[in-house]
Amino acid sequence: MADIDPMNKLSERFRGYYPVVVDVETAGFNAKTDALLEIAAVTLKMDDNGWLAPDDCMFFNVKPFEGANLEKSALEFTGIDPYNPLRDDVDEAEALKAIFKMIRSGMKAAGCKRAILVGHNATFDHSFLMAATERAGNKRNPFHPFSTFDTSALSALAFGQTVLKKACETAEIEFSDREAHNAEYDTRKTADLFCKIVNHWKSLGGWPLPAPAETESTAADEETES
Repeated sequence: MADIDPMNKLSERFRGYYPVVVDVETAGFNAKTDALLEIAAVTLKMDDNGWLAPDDCMFFNVKPFEGANLEKSALEFTGIDPYNPLRDDVDEAEALKAIFKMIRSGMKAAGCKRAILVGHNATFDHSFLMAATERAGNKRNPFHPFSTFDTSALSALAFGQTVLKKACETAEIEFSDREAHNAEYDTRKTADLFCKIVNHWKSLGGWPLPAPAETESTAADEETES
């Protein structure tokens, strides 16, 4: 079996980072005070030819932490009823422990050093993830403390769109209004969108990076050294 080109390995594509797509649904905009209600994470994989694709997915309904604020307008927007007995929700600590275990396993298999959060308006998801991790006292957070990949910004560059639905439609990714604003659905669509952008850039010759053009001075230096 032929060796895989190092440039087609996930560990080389993002400078050693392991991209993980995350989406959260919340009861407000303040990560410190407002409840985290849903969280989903999708890991990514790269085939032997360097094409990126979604891999594993994990989703949890989350119990509001003690003393959490629940904004009525946010609940009306998402349609989430935190007190629905059929939610089968878990504590933040339990959800994060399971998600982080999945991520660390994927990182090890891919030879990556640290996870980096991919999200649509990623700062929002990152802030809630970090706040929940702090409340849970989890010391084994695999994510970079502040760096993210934002598909809103990437979609503006690639497709001229910043809204997830519009970006997916422009990228010819099916999108359902009925299923939107569910963390698992939005995470899967964001993963598809991120892969589409990365793979499109590769198809245009943007990765692996082309070798730098040889200049006259470089050629002259090589002749002198020989």
